[in-house]
Amino acid sequence: MKHNRSLLVLAASMGTLTLAGCGASPLSGAASPATSAPVVIALPVETSPNWFFPVFSTNTFSATNIELDALMYKPLLEVTPQDTVDYKHSLVSSITWNKSATIFTLTMNPRYHWSNGHPVTARDVAFTWSIMKAASSNAKDLPWNYGGEGSGGVPADFKSVTAVNSRTLRVSLTTAVNPQWLILNGLGQINPVPASVWNKHPHNLVSELRFIEAHANSPTSPLFKVVDGAYQFGHVQPNQSWSFVANKNYGGRLSSISSVVFQYETSSTSEFSALKTGALTVGYLPLSLWKSRGELTHDQVIPGYVWGMTYLQPNESATAPNGTGLLFHQLYVRQALAYGINQPAIIQAFYHGNGIMEDGPIPQKPATPYYDTALNTPVYPFNPPRGKALLLSHGWHDQGGIMTKDGKPLAFTLNYNAGSQTVTDIAQLLKSDWAQEGVQVNLVSTPFDSLIAMPANKWSMIWLGLGSWIYSPDYYPTGGALFKTDAALNGEDYSNPTMNSLIDKTYAPYTSTTQELSRLDSYQAFAAHHIPVIWMPYAASDYVVSDSLHGYQHSMNLVSGLIYPNMWRER
Repeated sequence: MKHNRSLLVLAASMGTLTLAGCGASPLSGAASPATSAPVVIALPVETSPNWFFPVFSTNTFSATNIELDALMYKPLLEVTPQDTVDYKHSLVSSITWNKSATIFTLTMNPRYHWSNGHPVTARDVAFTWSIMKAASSNAKDLPWNYGGEGSGGVPADFKSVTAVNSRTLRVSLTTAVNPQWLILNGLGQINPVPASVWNKHPHNLVSELRFIEAHANSPTSPLFKVVDGAYQFGHVQPNQSWSFVANKNYGGRLSSISSVVFQYETSSTSEFSALKTGALTVGYLPLSLWKSRGELTHDQVIPGYVWGMTYLQPNESATAPNGTGLLFHQLYVRQALAYGINQPAIIQAFYHGNGIMEDGPIPQKPATPYYDTALNTPVYPFNPPRGKALLLSHGWHDQGGIMTKDGKPLAFTLNYNAGSQTVTDIAQLLKSDWAQEGVQVNLVSTPFDSLIAMPANKWSMIWLGLGSWIYSPDYYPTGGALFKTDAALNGEDYSNPTMNSLIDKTYAPYTSTTQELSRLDSYQAFAAHHIPVIWMPYAASDYVVSDSLHGYQHSMNLVSGLIYPNMWRER
């Protein structure tokens, strides 16, 4: 069964605050008395949370939902800035496995409890897994599908997940695996919920999924009062704001901030105005307003590259409008489009020099062991004449400046994320540069929530904006959730047996770190040349933080996709 297109989205310079604890642990330190002044955080432009249950459906698997849900439901694993697991501050205190890496044993950390005082147990984890598994079954009567299906071996590689007792969970696999991949990408997806609250249909998981769907976007429901995160849900003003209050029974560092408010933003300009007046405590500096940063006289601007990437999605589905699926399925067409992207010019003109060229699925920044430095030289440098020649060599003809074949023009619609002038300007540049190759593009600005919900037969190419993907919660960057055939988040319907094989090898046990990294390098190199998506340059994100707020920069972690307001404090 195919899924509707969906992506875990980072709207980097457009306002998603995808930062996490670093330096001192976000969960350590003495508790401080909560203050009364709320911290107000800007949401990405024209974006709102719409799913508060921490097992996400395909169409709600977005950075905004994950970020907000993690305030209430602590992820099973705490990922560090070095892309390792901090077991001292995770829900599990240790993970061990047998020699063949087919059985993993998790020991629960006793320090964490639900807000009603009950401990977070292995049974809660097992129940949450049962929801993930049921929503990944692709049964015809499923009310919704799990968005993380296909990543980290979920669910195909999991033979059983069993609570041996309240503190011990045993995970048996169907095959031997790379332990780091399984831990970071498989087990790392789990955000446990209290089984005592949510397990309403223990003998009928389809009914359970329907129950969850009915309440997932009702955060004021009593179901959401029992949490184990640093915050509980407060109140909602529809289409305006969503607030969270400090959880006084949190097992980690207690928040000194009484409430955190996420505010809906209609445009980058209005968000910038709110920063200037002090109505926002934390926001972002849009690239289009870079020259106006001096007007933020009571704020600090903090740059950083979140671990992610930017790309265009060409729809290869057979149902794509006007036959564009067959068009984009041709490698030479994707190559021609890649030759038409002027990455250096975009970085200089629109990113003000604060960007990096991207040529593959693992970014240069932040520095991790996984980036292949051999990709520093672009595979498809900006060269429209070469792109046009490639089209001509495959039977296309220039008719009045438009490439035509069999009576049909090389034309498609690009739907791009609304709300950012920079994104709009770059889309116009893409249209202009592709026109040099004879490619005709219709540009349509589309709100984010509509963009990620578009069915495959309604779009030809999509650009989700200045950030399209972050490695959260798939912190081991194998690409299985993105580019394997039929992967849940492979919204472009890309399929290639060589890609599948190379990704599969990164899942397998290895005998040395050299072998492990070599497998990742082979995958990266193929993705760079075969371009399952059209790579775009990646912009640094400029976060704006009020001078009245302390601890924000200290809590930043560019690998994780979460924020930790319990590490912050106000003057």
